[in-house]
Amino acid sequence: MNDPSAPTRDADAPFAGVAVTRGNRVSFVAAVVAAILVVGIAAMPWWAERDQLRLVTEFLYLLALAQMWNLLAGYGGLLSVGQQAFVGLGAYSLVTLGLHGGLNVFAIVPLAGIVGAVVAVAISPLLFRLRGAQFAVGTWVAAEVFRLVMANMPFVSGGSGVSIANAVRGMSIDWRDAMTLWVALVLGVGSMLGIYALLRSRHGLALVAVRDSERSSQSLGIDVRRVKLLVYVAAAAGCAMIGALIFVTKLRVSPDSAFSIEWSTTALFIVVIGGIGTLEGPLVGTIIFFALREWLSDLGSIYMIVLGILTMLVVLLAKDGLWGLVAKRVDLPIFPLRRKVRGLDGP
Repeated sequence: MNDPSAPTRDADAPFAGVAVTRGNRVSFVAAVVAAILVVGIAAMPWWAERDQLRLVTEFLYLLALAQMWNLLAGYGGLLSVGQQAFVGLGAYSLVTLGLHGGLNVFAIVPLAGIVGAVVAVAISPLLFRLRGAQFAVGTWVAAEVFRLVMANMPFVSGGSGVSIANAVRGMSIDWRDAMTLWVALVLGVGSMLGIYALLRSRHGLALVAVRDSERSSQSLGIDVRRVKLLVYVAAAAGCAMIGALIFVTKLRVSPDSAFSIEWSTTALFIVVIGGIGTLEGPLVGTIIFFALREWLSDLGSIYMIVLGILTMLVVLLAKDGLWGLVAKRVDLPIFPLRRKVRGLDGP
């Protein structure tokens, strides 16, 4: 395996003895460690306890949810507090396609992504008329509309909710837990690698340009509306798949739980604490969220108070999040995105 920190000579480079690199030895080591962790997690059904499997599964799907919100707000500049709309649509895809349609619940996860993408395309003309805080409120209103529709639809048992245990009947608990972990691993790791690949492409450059200045982006020939739509649809599809997986673990779907604003606020907390607009930030934020939850879960309302105080402190003292605070002082490009120019004989 080649060291990504090693400079390579570019035949088209305008200056002799100059190389353009992205990562360093830290990113190379991080990639190796990450690969080992992924293999270890994938093998957990053969060596871990059931409660450990479920904890890691929850960690992975919350990481994926945070990455989707980070893609939308941190890189796309679209501040949404209504992503629970697509989590709920993914949950109700389980009801309609699994409970009533008879499809395998794990096969429904990618289908839920298609449902989320189609709905996002349908409602985007209305939402994209709004800007800033109005867009944020509009996304929340859209989520409430979906919740009310499902609560008044007898086909999905209305506001009382419905059990989807029959959809997994005949599947052993061990196999269901293993499959849930593997799908969560695909979503968690896939969300990070997918966004990383996007940001390294020309589409990623256009996305960041639109976030920083729509007017300047338009002057460069970037189709701002198209870029925003692609990001919004991608985040919606991701949230819908995550929503379907979440309720495979819960085995009961109700409008209040599926369309709860808690899904968006949890993602927001994780991203703000870790560092918005960075790939490492949601990972750091998810680790902190789970550490605090395990430490303070027995303290009742104090747990929520501590989370709120921590969020305010980070916003006031470290607006780039805890990872941003570290990255300013130490060069740790786990996901190297910035290009660096250096000579072939030295920095």
